[in-house]
Amino acid sequence: MLAPITLWLLAFQVVPLLLILVASFASRGRYGGIVYKFGVHNYVRFLDPLYLDILVDSVGVAALTTAICLLIGYPFAYFLAQQPLSRRHVLLLLVVIPFWTNLLTRTYAWMIILRGNGLLNTWLMGLGIISEPIEILYTMGASVLGLVYVLLPFMVLPLYASIEKFDHRMLRAAYDLGATPWQAFRKVMLPLTMPGVIAGSIFVFIPSLALFFIIDLLGGARTILIGNLIHRQFTQARDWPFGAAASVILTVMSLVLIFLYVRFFNHETERVDA
Repeated sequence: MLAPITLWLLAFQVVPLLLILVASFASRGRYGGIVYKFGVHNYVRFLDPLYLDILVDSVGVAALTTAICLLIGYPFAYFLAQQPLSRRHVLLLLVVIPFWTNLLTRTYAWMIILRGNGLLNTWLMGLGIISEPIEILYTMGASVLGLVYVLLPFMVLPLYASIEKFDHRMLRAAYDLGATPWQAFRKVMLPLTMPGVIAGSIFVFIPSLALFFIIDLLGGARTILIGNLIHRQFTQARDWPFGAAASVILTVMSLVLIFLYVRFFNHETERVDA
């Protein structure tokens, strides 16, 4: 019974990844394309300060996006978990409704909202808050806003699953022992819901590195992150080997994060069982 899904994964996951790995050690042809002269020069090239700065900026934007999603998502997931079951289903449906619309279409909608004569500037000028349109679109802030909008559900759902299983009697016990609400949250609730925090953070952090079209559309040409770099190497620079090397580096980073989460989750499970 596992044969069909195994063949599917081999054909459309494992084989393409192996092709990318092989291409990352190849060389670029004079007019583009791949020349099978193997070496590690593409990875050495990535150590150039220009590309390292792009990688650092990418990690910074992904970390900021993850932090904002966590600050918004944790209270919202807690609010969801406190609702009656019938209302909870409706709210969860509202969380996933954006997935019913194409992501690219939603990104273009944000461009209409944020542009100089868009809805946001028109509304702010109508209220008298600003006297002339402010530059929002094609900035790093717009890119982060778009990433938060797209990835917030990926933070909310794991947090909700973790908070829903939390035994709130433990909070009442902490209050009885003299803990303040902040102490009870920091020392009781947060550690016990940490698997949801870590899972949600990974689900947000990794896509933040790769959603290049959001950065292109909302951030403009002034914002270049690792996802945009990979996209441009394959489409504009026609340097497929270097783009493949950058893709492998991004994949390895993602696998390391997933490995650390699995190790952490297993450690937490063993500690709770003990």
